[in-house]
Amino acid sequence: MSPQIVGSPTAQGAATEPDRTQVSVPAAADGEALAGAAATTVTTVATAAAVTRTATGAAITAITAITAATTATATTEPAASPPMVPLAVPPSVPAASPATATAVPPVAPANPATATTPATPVTAAATAAGTAATAAATAKTTVTAALPGLPQALSARARTLAGAVRRRCADLARIESPSGDAPRLDALAEELAAGFRATGATARREPGPAGDHLVLEWEGRDETLPHLLIVGHHDTVWPVGTLADWPVTEQDGRLTGPGVVDMKGGLAILEGALALLADLGERPHRAVRLVVVSDEEVGSPDGRRLVERQLRGAAAVLGLEPPHPDGRLKTARRGSTRVRLTVTGREAHAGNDAHDGVSAVDELVDQLVAVRDLAGQPGTELNAGRISGGSRANVIAGRAEAELGLRFSTAEAQRRTLDHLARLTALRPGARVRTEVLSSRPAWPERTGNPLLRHVRSLAAVLGQQLDGAPAGGAGDTNLPGSRGLPTLDGFGAVGAGAHARHEHIRLDQIGPRIALLAALLAVPLPRLRDRAEG
Repeated sequence: MSPQIVGSPTAQGAATEPDRTQVSVPAAADGEALAGAAATTVTTVATAAAVTRTATGAAITAITAITAATTATATTEPAASPPMVPLAVPPSVPAASPATATAVPPVAPANPATATTPATPVTAAATAAGTAATAAATAKTTVTAALPGLPQALSARARTLAGAVRRRCADLARIESPSGDAPRLDALAEELAAGFRATGATARREPGPAGDHLVLEWEGRDETLPHLLIVGHHDTVWPVGTLADWPVTEQDGRLTGPGVVDMKGGLAILEGALALLADLGERPHRAVRLVVVSDEEVGSPDGRRLVERQLRGAAAVLGLEPPHPDGRLKTARRGSTRVRLTVTGREAHAGNDAHDGVSAVDELVDQLVAVRDLAGQPGTELNAGRISGGSRANVIAGRAEAELGLRFSTAEAQRRTLDHLARLTALRPGARVRTEVLSSRPAWPERTGNPLLRHVRSLAAVLGQQLDGAPAGGAGDTNLPGSRGLPTLDGFGAVGAGAHARHEHIRLDQIGPRIALLAALLAVPLPRLRDRAEG
């Protein structure tokens, strides 16, 4: 079993000890309970000073006050999002001393007798936006002055964990877990469960036809609040044996290998964020549930039921898929459907009795040419991902099939295209065509005035990060809650690029910022996201 991320002695109250990040390396499992295996502890002493539980509670209070002030004034933001700047933690700036720090004084009203009319008229919207920015800046300055350096301490603590999370990601990627390979998926599920249990989770395996899923839960400080749901997956698109010619490698500030960004990195970062909270003696503000499915890369045909079951009563839903390459979160997704076209013909000798046969391969090719025109319809994209058929060159093919991947920008485009495919008929006598939907995800449309995104942006700003969101072309398990109007954001996984490609990689310099962001998001109360939400 690979090293897990566990808390340091500071969680036990060792306020004067240096900050320590421990990586627990369990010994050989007894075959029954991998999570309970004996462990050898490797301790790396970090350079950051220890953060006690009291200081951590004060940091969370400070961050809560800042984000509340920012979110409260966010309704005056312009509709268009500002340009995205890649995530970065700025260099540390010496914090002001509490004895000398002062709050920003209120601005005195102008004397009507001496006030002058501005040369350029100022619109009401601009005035409101300026007021909002001033209020947010004032709140941040005031709280940071009273509690200097605490957001920076949270980021620094995350950076001390980044090395352990990087190694954890690499170890998880070395456990090959292609969709449909139940033994390998089950082994990885047990490894993940052991790591998350070390952060305080209760874990249970949910049997699936192609590998077990995981459902994990963490208690919150306020158990009366609706839970926060996080969704992820542990299957990958890479077949067994890929590591033989593409090993997990660290080079030029990147970690590359099959599945590192989609989504072994996201799972490792979440484990790191929860380990950080546990290390500081903190729990999430509200209960957290994590669903890790084993079949996401094939459309979650079975895992969808688990995600759907946990949606009831959820305050919000977060996804661990990788963000956009520049770090932006994913605020909407296209719908997707996998369809299998199966053609049945009639076999015959290709030389002597060709006239008695009906080629299933020829029929399938003609059907695909006709179906390809669907890609020209508004809001629809089509990829013929796999084709098979026939047996020998001297035999008229009696069977052929193709698997299509379809993407839709709207629910209407999805309905129209699937209706068309369902009505396909054979183009030659004696052939039969059957259409089968293997999996389907509804389109998750972009929402205006996204309060969850505003909240996360505010948290990121307190941590010294610049962050925004944008719609994504791919589909995932967040499509379901997003399509139903639940507050949903995806892209909290590792920053990188190349999912499903040989240049798949994560950026090592962004691991620490992502740990800090997720830890803060779990620890700080959510604002009101919709009428029925609490806390």
